[in-house]
Amino acid sequence: MNKNRWKLVLVFFAAVIAGASLWYSNLLAGRMQSEERNKIRLWAEAIQRKARLVKYANSLFSQIAADEKEKVKLWADATRMLASPDASTGDLSFIFEVIRNNKNIPVILADDGNKIVRTRNLPDSVKEKDSAYILEQLKIMKQQHEPIEINIYRNQKNYLFYEDSRLFTDLKRILNDLSQSFITEVVKNLASVPVLLTDSSKTTVIAHGNIDTARLKDTTYVRNLIKTMGESNPPITVELGDVGKQYIFYEESSLSKELRYFPYLVLGIMGIFIFFGYSIFSTSRRAEQNRVWIGLAKETAHQLGTPLSSLMAWAEYLKAKDMDIADELGKDVKRLETITSRFSKIGSAPQLEPNDVTTALTDTMEYIKARTSQKVTFSYRQAEGINTVVPLNIPLFSWVIENLLRNAIDAMSGEGKLDIDVSDDAKFIFIDITDTGKGIPKGNFKVVFDPGYTTKERGWGLGLSLCKRIIENYHGGKIFVKNSEANKGTTFRIALKK
Repeated sequence: MNKNRWKLVLVFFAAVIAGASLWYSNLLAGRMQSEERNKIRLWAEAIQRKARLVKYANSLFSQIAADEKEKVKLWADATRMLASPDASTGDLSFIFEVIRNNKNIPVILADDGNKIVRTRNLPDSVKEKDSAYILEQLKIMKQQHEPIEINIYRNQKNYLFYEDSRLFTDLKRILNDLSQSFITEVVKNLASVPVLLTDSSKTTVIAHGNIDTARLKDTTYVRNLIKTMGESNPPITVELGDVGKQYIFYEESSLSKELRYFPYLVLGIMGIFIFFGYSIFSTSRRAEQNRVWIGLAKETAHQLGTPLSSLMAWAEYLKAKDMDIADELGKDVKRLETITSRFSKIGSAPQLEPNDVTTALTDTMEYIKARTSQKVTFSYRQAEGINTVVPLNIPLFSWVIENLLRNAIDAMSGEGKLDIDVSDDAKFIFIDITDTGKGIPKGNFKVVFDPGYTTKERGWGLGLSLCKRIIENYHGGKIFVKNSEANKGTTFRIALKK
């Protein structure tokens, strides 16, 4: 009982330590996870603000482009009015002012035969007289904007070609750089957040960060990932340049996910460490116990050897004198010889040979019966038609039966009934030894086989432990308490492989 209490105390303290470690690890992981979430939240807010800035800049540049187009149209109207037949009769100062005020928008005026009529604000003012340079600029203008048609007179038409001003081009370049840096900042975030930038349909991935590129080739994976991210955090809507709406999907980082399982990992490692530590300790303790058992057994056999030799000599002497005591003395000497043989076999691999269990059981029972009070009734029952030959070491097996019978007699205080029943199944022979003694508490069914456990005042608690060792370690069988009731009796069962 003392040993059990200590085990319970140790288990309790182990549970307390494990619980405290799990709680503290959980606390640390929770704090780290909270910091991770704060980083993600700040990153998302920064992205949203920058997205609004990009959207505003895009709107502003669109307005500038519209204003420049209006200026070109006004310049075209002024050119048309200047070329009309009525221009000589009107006030042309406003028209000239309009044409003169265009100081930044490059324009080329050409007739319907693509003959250059006039140029203004070309990028390289030095080459404004170079026809090849002008044609090159005209080609660029045709690709950038549709020309404005000017009706000059009757069927005569001129075409006004133009391109964005240098100021607007520089601003547009800045906008593109801003958009690109925004995308780079999204996919290469410091918080290591897995992120996707998709188009307006929320299906096509434009850019990504902290996600395995190879897996993005799987459309099913991408669809499920976008769905999962959308459920974790609402996507951020952005508008960059002329591509329309785009969406940023994101979720917590892999580090944040791993932190959830960190406490359980710590607990698992602790559990493995304790398990292996306990296993090594138990193995070491069992090895030490084995050495003690073997040493004790060998020493006992050695100590019995000398007086046994002397007794054998005296038995032979008495037999030669035809004394009646010689036969009984011979039996006891033979018994001592068997006991010595048993002890000498402890620690050595026993030789198992096919033997009849019935013979071993009945011989041992008769031996104990002859030396027990007649108040104890012995009975032996065996199921019909069973084969009772199994691999046995007779001296060791008889020792087990002898121990069990003696314990049963002690439990009955020398008065009661003792039954031995033999049965079998497909693989095992079962030997049940039942007494009518005081019984064993259910909680002690396994403890009774531990070394040192005893209910006797002068007992060493080694008998049942030795029985378990002989049956399980040497014969590969099983021995256990089948059932027991207080003041009604106990049944021990031995199961031997056929």
